[in-house]
Amino acid sequence: MIHLDSFDLKILAALQAEGRLTNQELADVARLSASQCSRRRARLEEEKIIQGYYADLSADALGFNVIALVQITLATHSPNNAKRFRDLVRRVDAIQEAYALTGDADYLLKIALRDLKSLSDIVNNVLMPHESVAHVRSSIVLDCLKTTRRLPIGKAG
Repeated sequence: MIHLDSFDLKILAALQAEGRLTNQELADVARLSASQCSRRRARLEEEKIIQGYYADLSADALGFNVIALVQITLATHSPNNAKRFRDLVRRVDAIQEAYALTGDADYLLKIALRDLKSLSDIVNNVLMPHESVAHVRSSIVLDCLKTTRRLPIGKAG
């Protein structure tokens, strides 16, 4: 683990809340000079602690009205079959997140879709026919209670 001091944590917490902060705005939060903040931000990016900056888009406003959570069980548990499935996941743009699991299912996918027909198309024409997949079980999200990409790093100082 990389050593982070209280200044680094203040910078990270501020950037998690607002990724567009300038170095001067970060300096005000962290109580450092703008040049010190710039060097620290560059180091945090170089060390891949900060992996990128993103716009938080509204799925509803863009017409993605259905979020589905899809459990996948593989046909066989071999490295080659797992690789084929992972390659499939990377090719499907609607899949936002994919997790390898313990338990009954092998993978859990979060898929953003415009409508139920789109879900049916992905399940019936992409996932189920794929040679790596044995079982597909989907659930439609009725309401999102919480979503965040913020890590619980706490408040520094």
